[in-house]
Formats: sequence, C-alpha cells, structure tokens
Amino acid sequence: MESDKDKKPHITQKNNPLHGVKLADIVERLHATYGWQELGERINIRCFTHDPSIKSSLTFLRRTPWARAKVEDLYLESIGD
Repeated sequence: MESDKDKKPHITQKNNPLHGVKLADIVERLHATYGWQELGERINIRCFTHDPSIKSSLTFLRRTPWARAKVEDLYLESIGD
C-alpha cells in the first residue's frame, strides 16, 4: 500500500493550449494556413525564407528557443481566430 509520501503529484496542464501538440503539427498547420512566403514575412527566420521545408524548420526550431516561441505564439494566434 502506498503512503501519501510515495505518491507522485499528477501534473495537469488544462490551461496550456500547447499541451499535447507536437511541434511538427504546429509547423504543418502554419504552413497550410499561411504558406512559406507569408510565414517568412510574419516570422522572419531563414528556415521560412530560404529553401524552406518542414524538416529543416523543425531542426532549427528544436534548437532555437526564441524562434520556437515565436512560432508557438503565431500558432496560438491562428487557432484563436
């Protein structure tokens, strides 16, 4: 029988709209919504403006927290409309 000390707290993220959404799904949705050209105009980063692809964008965004934050913000803005 587990004591209260042995129980791990169950962390929920009810208020986090990004919880459970994969970065690949975010980039694919933004690409489908805006296209590479408009996406590059909205977020001016090379992975969207120079020879863009889903794969290269994911590689860059996984390594660059500030760029990922901008992409996530645009995604949240796009689903809030």
